[in-house]
Amino acid sequence: MVKTRFEAETRFEIGPLAPVPLRGAAENELEQLKARLLRPLLEPVVEPELNTALQRAANEAASVAWFTPFPLLVFPTLLEEKAARARRQQERQKQIRKRSQGLLEEAISE
Repeated sequence: MVKTRFEAETRFEIGPLAPVPLRGAAENELEQLKARLLRPLLEPVVEPELNTALQRAANEAASVAWFTPFPLLVFPTLLEEKAARARRQQERQKQIRKRSQGLLEEAISE
């Protein structure tokens, strides 16, 4: 038979958690700004893929901006950069599809 022995109980003192700033108003303002800046980007867009890519870019920009001290100031530039990247990516995808279609047609006709 093994005799068990327990050490003295250890207790931890938990202090108050660091306060998280309430940004309710800023969050609403950021969403409004996102909608206002996204609208002119989406109006001329006809391709659904680009529309989706631009909306995703706006969401990503808002997410990144949110973690900065001044999200409303940072967001417009982030959106501009991410929207430009989304357009380039969509254009590249169109070119790849076009080339692939040409290669496929060549392969079928041989």
